Parts: sequence; C-alpha cells; structure tokens
Amino acid sequence: MQKRFVSLWFRHLLTDWLTLRQPELKLIPFVLVAPERNRIIITATNILAEQQGITVGMASADAKAIIPDLKVIDQLPEKADKLLNRLGEWCIRYTPQVALDAPCSLIMDVSGCTHLWGSEQQYLAHMLNRFRAKGYDVQAAMADTIGAAWAVAHFGNTDAVIPPNDHIKALLPLPPIALRLDYTALERLRKLGFYAIKSFLSIKRSALRRRFGNEFLLRIDEALGNVDEPLQLIHPIEAYHERLPSLEPIRTVEGIEIAIKTLLQSICERLRDEGKGLRTAVLKCYRVDGGLVGADIGTNRPSHNIEHLFKLFALKIDSIEPALGIELFTLDAYKIEDVSQDQEVLWVSDSCDLHSNDLAELLDRVGNKIGIENIRRYLPYESYWPERALRKATSLTEKPATTWRTGRPRPSIILPRPEPIQVTFKLPDDPQYYSFIKANGMR
Repeated sequence: MQKRFVSLWFRHLLTDWLTLRQPELKLIPFVLVAPERNRIIITATNILAEQQGITVGMASADAKAIIPDLKVIDQLPEKADKLLNRLGEWCIRYTPQVALDAPCSLIMDVSGCTHLWGSEQQYLAHMLNRFRAKGYDVQAAMADTIGAAWAVAHFGNTDAVIPPNDHIKALLPLPPIALRLDYTALERLRKLGFYAIKSFLSIKRSALRRRFGNEFLLRIDEALGNVDEPLQLIHPIEAYHERLPSLEPIRTVEGIEIAIKTLLQSICERLRDEGKGLRTAVLKCYRVDGGLVGADIGTNRPSHNIEHLFKLFALKIDSIEPALGIELFTLDAYKIEDVSQDQEVLWVSDSCDLHSNDLAELLDRVGNKIGIENIRRYLPYESYWPERALRKATSLTEKPATTWRTGRPRPSIILPRPEPIQVTFKLPDDPQYYSFIKANGMR
C-alpha cells in the first residue's frame, strides 16, 4: 500500500483558541508574552498583529512601539500541548494514527483512509473546512513522506495534495529550513549561498556529511523517503479496539444494531481465542456533523458472549442520536480479564450461586438499565465502628477477608452523628452506682 501522510499546521494555535473563548479579541491585535533573559518576549500572535509586523520572538517593548494599543496577555503554560493533544484526538475520526508535532502541528498517517471521503483532495478539504469553520487558521499538505508533507504545509503557498511519487519535485523550490534543519546547518547553508533545497540536493553525500554532519543527511533521507520516520502516536492503537467506517451515514436503529453486532463479532472472537473477556466496553459513534455519541457497558464477570453483550448495548441504543448520520463506529474494550473455565456439574443446586453465569448476566442487564452503581454487594470488614464494618465489593467473585459477626446484634439504625442522652432518674441509671456494685462484688 502506498504510504500517505498529512501535516496540519495551526499557524495561530493559542491565539485562535483565545479568540474562540473571548470573541471580542477577534477585532483587536494581541500577543502572548513570557519572560526570557530579563526581557518580555512574544511567544504567539494573532493574525491582526502579524499583519502589522509583529512576529514571534520580538520583544514586547518593540511591538508596543509599532502598535501602541497592542493587547498583551501572559503566556499560558503547557496550554499549547494540551490543546494540540485535544485537536489530535478529534482527528482520530479521520485516521487512527495521529502524532503530535510540537509546538503547533499534527502528523497523520492517512494510508488507506482517503477513499472513504471520495478522493485525497476531498479528504483534505473536508478536514480543513471543519477546522476553519471552528475558527482555527490551519494549513496542510499531503505527500508520500512526513518530511515532504511538513515542508509543503509550512512553506508551500497553499494547501496541497502532492501526487504519489512527486514529493521530491515539490521539495526542490522550498528553502532549506523546510527540511527541519538545526540553526547551525541553516547558517552554514546561508553563508554558502544555498537558498533552495535544489541547490544542494545533487551534491555528493560525502561532501555534505563532512560539512554538515549525519543529522543533516538524515533529515534529507526522511524527506525523500529513503528512511522511515517513526511516529509517536497520541493514543497507540488499543489492544482491543475495532473500527467500522460506513460508506453512507447510518441513521436507523437497524443500522446501528448491525454495526454493534459486527464490532462485537470481531472483538469477541479475539477475546475467545485468547481466553479473555471484557469487563467494560465503550462504543463511540462519530457523526457527520462532527458530534460524538455513544454508549458504555459493564459486566460483573469477564465475558465474550456476543449475544449477552449485544443485549447490554441494546438497552442504550435509544440514547444514541444519529442526527444527520453516523460515519464511523469504534468499539474499545478498556478492561480485560481472564475467563475462568468452570467445570460443569451433574446436579444444580437450588441455592443462589454467585458464580452462576445466569446470575451474572441478569445483574448485567439490570445494572446497565438502571445504572450499575445502583446494584451493590457488601462484604464484611474488620472495624470497631459499626458504620465501617462493611465495604462495597467490586465483583461477584471477590471473596471477603473476614466473616460476618453474628455474635452480637447490630444496631437497626445508626445516627449521622452521636446524640447526647439525658438521664431522667439518677437511680438506678447512675453510673457511679453501678461502679460501686461491681467493685464490691455485688449483683
């Protein structure tokens, strides 16, 4: 399969986010600043400030001289990383392989995903239109390599889809900085008069290595596709994760049921082969309008019974609102446990067996209908306080550490806090009277 990558560059990530939260900032130039070496340095600008000559790295005092009414806001520590991570999670609807490229870019491996949107051009346009509709200034490119996609997205004139095998041609007119080179290498290239990648790409590798080092050649090889560049994914693909894209948006209950059964069939077959069962599972439905709906279930015992698990999801299908349609279904089994193979018995006792599958499945159905937190099982716990002499069990198979104390009667009611008792008559309720009798051996 032909590898294809997308680079998304959010040109004004933090300032766009602030503008969305404070719409009044949209009409004024403003910047974010942070202290650096006894100076206040600009770390981010909005579009209006950038259009008037304000750039990242400029001193705040110099920027104020250019725009006297420039609004200055303190830098938000670690906000860019958190925001970029959230945007990356949102992009998982387009591909499961999304990686952060700090401080303001995302890298996506979209191999085999673009045909779901018709073509590569439609795929990229759909993604960009969604971001721009939300208010983000974003630029993107698609190419055969990560390096080429990043270079065109950051230094190309417009959003571009580089045809397969044409990434080298797209790199030639770009400046050397598009190869993500360090400052020392860029300074040497500038002094030597190399202002475009094409001006040094044909030079022998041995000469480039002597002059610029191995890191320089590595960046070139990554951009050309001679070396694979690893991705640090936001969420590595879950060990028990299934995806089901739909060719047409799903809007009916029958369609949602078929999707759930298909996902359960795939994930339960693997669980059964590995001798495991799920305890919690989450269904996510990505809608055409950008909404995310879904349902989650929990079981008292690990299970890979497709029919039983589907019945649990069926109780919550009514809460899944498809709106204009669902374009992608995902199923994640977050909690997995080993399934114990119980030996069959010849005679079945009439008494309640906590290890019975029938009881566990009944509690699953009731719990997922009224809320699993509304069904409780308590175990004894050693404590001198009556209200602390029990604890909530986490499963049907959990065993108590001690036995219930039945030697003394338990109070029928425990007050929220101790209440004083007023003694009506001094005798025979006088404590000193009883102490005197006990000390003298009297009854």
